[in-house]
Amino acid sequence: MSTKPPTSQTWIVIVNNQADWERITQEQWYRIPTSSVSKRLAQRWPPDWLGFYHTKVFRDMAYQIRYYSRVVGIEEVSRQDLFPYELPGAKSRKRYYKLSVEPLQTLPHPILSRRRRRLVFIPTTHSKLLSAIEINDLIDESPLEDRLWAELRRLEIAAERQEVVQTGSRSYFLDFAIYCAKGNLNVETDGDTWHNNSKQVESDKLRDNALAVKGWHTLRFTTEHVCEKMASYCLPTITDKINELGGLGTEGKLLLQVTHPPAEGQAEQLNLFNL
Repeated sequence: MSTKPPTSQTWIVIVNNQADWERITQEQWYRIPTSSVSKRLAQRWPPDWLGFYHTKVFRDMAYQIRYYSRVVGIEEVSRQDLFPYELPGAKSRKRYYKLSVEPLQTLPHPILSRRRRRLVFIPTTHSKLLSAIEINDLIDESPLEDRLWAELRRLEIAAERQEVVQTGSRSYFLDFAIYCAKGNLNVETDGDTWHNNSKQVESDKLRDNALAVKGWHTLRFTTEHVCEKMASYCLPTITDKINELGGLGTEGKLLLQVTHPPAEGQAEQLNLFNL
């Protein structure tokens, strides 16, 4: 078993049955299949803290995070090691990480999920865990995404971050999924290194085409767009596309763009209002 001082590395994990919750609260451990620590997640492994997301079986605690705990030890074990009284079977040799945790702590306020979305492990930071209001506030992929998310949230444009979309045998994580009355909008923020990689550009084209077949419209913004042209380009483009797709949500809330003269020669400001 490995032990080390805690840092800010935090994972949001799923609790979808009472037996697992009792193991967390009484025996103080949680399990993660080793196969679940994919290449994407391996960069954020191991976690020093866990936040527990409860699914619908928990009623009053459903679709939210109320509790978290510090990880004090990790060891790799088989399912048979975890459940010695379980009858041997095909899954007995399945490998898991067993994470030993301290007694639970309660968050200052529950972190809610606005949509009944498919939730997978979310790597985040300890500070985001303590300050988040909703699940999307926890996403910790890039400063560009955080910057655009702050603007979308300020303007009350509902979006889901790192939404998983299945197309055939492939699963895609969308930076921002915006559900509109007449279609769905995928907004991607591409950093300079990512954007200038010819292989990645080709991969993105294939990805965009696969999503288009599923009814998704994709907008892509570079570092320059997000950092220097947020008000003059990013937000108007997103707003125009939302309106083109019939407005936000099934009720079709249209967004009106109103530009004001720049103050003292500075960049223009953009205000958006629900009609």
